[in-house]
Amino acid sequence: MRYTRRQLSALQSQPLPTFAEDFLQWSQTNNSSPFSAAPKGPSVLATSLIKSFFDQGLATEARDLFDEMPDRDVVAWTAMVTGYAARSQNTRAWGVFCEMLRKEIVPNAFTFSSVLKCTSMRDACMAFQHIREKNAVSWTTLITGYTHRGRGHSALRVFKQMIHSEGFTPNCFTFTSVTAACANLAVISCGQQVHGGIIRRGLNSNLALVNSLIDMYAKCGSITEAHKIFNEMPVRDLVSWTSMMIGYGAHGYGEEAVALFEEMVKADVKPDQIVFMAVLSSCSHAGLVDQGLNYFNSVMDHYKIKPNQEIYGCVVDLLGRAGRVEEAYELIQSMPFKPDESVWGALLSACKTHSLPGLAKLAALRVLDLQPNVVSTYVMLSNIYAAEGEWRESARMRKLMKEIVSKKVSGKSCIEVKNQVYSFVVGDTVGTHMERAYQTLGLLFQHMKEIDDEDEVDCLIHAIENGV
Repeated sequence: MRYTRRQLSALQSQPLPTFAEDFLQWSQTNNSSPFSAAPKGPSVLATSLIKSFFDQGLATEARDLFDEMPDRDVVAWTAMVTGYAARSQNTRAWGVFCEMLRKEIVPNAFTFSSVLKCTSMRDACMAFQHIREKNAVSWTTLITGYTHRGRGHSALRVFKQMIHSEGFTPNCFTFTSVTAACANLAVISCGQQVHGGIIRRGLNSNLALVNSLIDMYAKCGSITEAHKIFNEMPVRDLVSWTSMMIGYGAHGYGEEAVALFEEMVKADVKPDQIVFMAVLSSCSHAGLVDQGLNYFNSVMDHYKIKPNQEIYGCVVDLLGRAGRVEEAYELIQSMPFKPDESVWGALLSACKTHSLPGLAKLAALRVLDLQPNVVSTYVMLSNIYAAEGEWRESARMRKLMKEIVSKKVSGKSCIEVKNQVYSFVVGDTVGTHMERAYQTLGLLFQHMKEIDDEDEVDCLIHAIENGV
């Protein structure tokens, strides 16, 4: 321990990196800790020093000290994995974890929590299997990993395994991740069952969990149920207001979203950038242009918030939908930073709606510069070139589009109808539900033709023919 003695003067007691703050908070309320099996003697100082080194960005010193430790228990190994993972040194974190397993050191739930941040779900599942004594933290971590990676079905499958395993009871954090999985899949019947489980366990007073329920019902299309839960909340935080506001906006209830924003301000809740994005988007869809511009001005003047790319994109969309496309372009030119693809995309959509091919071409080229794999942009450019008689450029755009489509993984979406989930894959034509879907598309195309929107129909038909 010569190295330890040389470095003890640098020891500073700093907290464990917040790699799993929510889980740690829960474990503390249950008199648990990731370091519950505390090492004895010099290992206490060495492990604390490793944590301190990582907190100060001294990963090399932490590794040197770790290598000199004669006795390294699961706590010391976890400190190394956590330290690397918290600093995005994922390969090293995974390497330490694999070394830990080779030495037959059994990982605990907190080791696994860190590993999940720096590896694939396949490797995470293998790591999960090595945990001899699984608990709510390890189960919840695996569920959360699947949910955050957009693999909702896998998250629900693991949750089912958890509740059927003897001795494991889901907690608030488990249900929050499971609710998010239901929201992402838009499976309301499953979400309702989860909601029932939350009520039966007396967890429906947990603020974060109730917020996730609002989000889930809104994403599943039941804005009435989301509003009911929101109204029954005895206490609301910024997330509560934001979730309800986004739900209103997503379902076209722009005026309700604006009214909710005003109510929130009267309740002395200070809005942040996400709230302003929600209310500006709602104003855009409801045609409340002047009110939206007033909110935009208040972002800087009253709340002293610096608008980001997303807020500027919302205002460009607000102006563009109202036909004030030139004003939208002037706003882009006045931005204090270089506009990203979301801002140019909003302008492109407005040009498309209001038939401004010149400005649309400029916006489309900007989008392709920043995000060259967006198929719809190639479709639009091809149509613009064709309308101008530039057939060679139109064909070139079509060729580039086909190359991108051939490389892309087919998109997939799901919808629940009468307690049955239907999946739709790009280019799929098999199945009775697909027949009904194409029949409905045919009716929509016919309706669009009747309102003299043939150019848009041609664009959509071209997209479908090319597998978009």
